[in-house]
Amino acid sequence: MKATIVTIGDEILIGQILDTNSQYIARAFDRIGIDVHEMMSISDNRQHILETFSRLQDHSDFVLITGGLGPTKDDITKKTLADYFDDVLVSDPNVLSHVEQLFRNFTGTDKPLLQTNIDQALVPSKSIVLHNQYGTAPGIWMQKGKTVFISMPGVPYEMKGLIDEVIIPKISNDYQRPFIIHKTIMTYGVGESLLADKIADWEDHLPDFIKLAYLPAPGRVRLRLSARGSDKKELEQALADHIEKLTQILGRIITGFDEGETIEAVLGRQLTQRGLTLSTAESCTGGKIAQVITSIPGSSQYFKGSVVSYSKEVKMGTLGVSKDTITQH
Repeated sequence: MKATIVTIGDEILIGQILDTNSQYIARAFDRIGIDVHEMMSISDNRQHILETFSRLQDHSDFVLITGGLGPTKDDITKKTLADYFDDVLVSDPNVLSHVEQLFRNFTGTDKPLLQTNIDQALVPSKSIVLHNQYGTAPGIWMQKGKTVFISMPGVPYEMKGLIDEVIIPKISNDYQRPFIIHKTIMTYGVGESLLADKIADWEDHLPDFIKLAYLPAPGRVRLRLSARGSDKKELEQALADHIEKLTQILGRIITGFDEGETIEAVLGRQLTQRGLTLSTAESCTGGKIAQVITSIPGSSQYFKGSVVSYSKEVKMGTLGVSKDTITQH
């Protein structure tokens, strides 16, 4: 099954805000075995939205839409969605009751709602309404052909609530999906091209249902293995077997087997297991090494402290670096 994420809003296109919604949705869908094969951001323009919906029709199983559901005039997603489905907007009594309750809680009074607030209860008559307990704009679920269009508010905490509490459970319950299992191998000290050369033969013998991705960063490369299939135990065993072979090839280049297995986390675990302690003396790094080390919970067990010796006087007076060494180097 394939999904497309569409974020609507000029504020994204001009770089005013960062699109964190797409990242969150993609991770959530990956966990339930649905591929996000496309992400896009489009303008608050009715024709642009309609053209995008038409292009995605029957090419994606799910189209996830965020943005444009608010109370202001530039929020046109709901109206445009109704137009695309040749539908009309009707007031949903449950949504209206929810909006009224939110405003009573917020203001502490029973003042009448503004028309813009009342209009938040308008939804396409053919839609399944998804309850948004964190805000006034409900989620909207509509299907045309084989494509399900799911519209959510752009406010991140409202979108996350709908994804986690309503949309993912509904899809998980209603649709058969494959298993997707990811394993990340953390390597350190070898560049991407050299690493690829070292494991070329191993990579060539990976089965079709396991894909390898190289994720390089300065000084390290993450190797992400993704296995997809209908038998979870079979996938887990195949991954374990191939990771064992990779471990034999790379040896100490591997520092961990998880996204959280950073160098500082591995270092902290090793120091704790061996009953050792650590301190640092830094100069041009300005205390960054100490900051990274102490970012790990429990680091006070093994980290004693740091001297940031930026000036020559501190290097010589506090750390005992010789004047000749500083002059020469």
